[in-house]
Amino acid sequence: MSKREELEALFAEHGFDDFRWFEPRHVVIAEWVRMKCRFGCRDYGESATCPPNIPSLQECERFFLEYEEAVLFHFSKAVPKPEDRHAWTRSINKRLVKLERAVFIAGHQKAFVLFIDPCNLCEECAGTPADCRIPHNARPAPEAMGVDLFSTVRKCGYEIEVLSDYSQEMNRFGMLLVR
Repeated sequence: MSKREELEALFAEHGFDDFRWFEPRHVVIAEWVRMKCRFGCRDYGESATCPPNIPSLQECERFFLEYEEAVLFHFSKAVPKPEDRHAWTRSINKRLVKLERAVFIAGHQKAFVLFIDPCNLCEECAGTPADCRIPHNARPAPEAMGVDLFSTVRKCGYEIEVLSDYSQEMNRFGMLLVR
């Protein structure tokens, strides 16, 4: 069984079946993504895993280049109210961190997950990395790392568009970096 097949078996065990392999060098890092965080996101400066509490864009870009392979996981859902997405994304983020641990234990010491939304594992974030209650599980979202998800997701063959209202089905994406 190949390494990919072994990993895909782990993905299936954890209930992840909609994914694509890609080379991390194809991740698009863009300054505009950080500007959207800084000017428009309620979590800016309030979350231990969101800007400005994470590495610079240059460090993020170097980080992705340390990996040979990555997996983009796709999740979709329509929610009755915008705030309902937080419970849904929290449950997926918890599952993703468990998957990362399983991949690590399977011999992939560099395994690292990027969540589908700001961390929000805790009901109320401590606000800084130093005060984080669960630093061993806290992870950033791709956007926090400066990832232009629209461009990156399209390179992987998924469709993604800006939604015009909250009644539409959301498309969320998380990443697992390996090797």
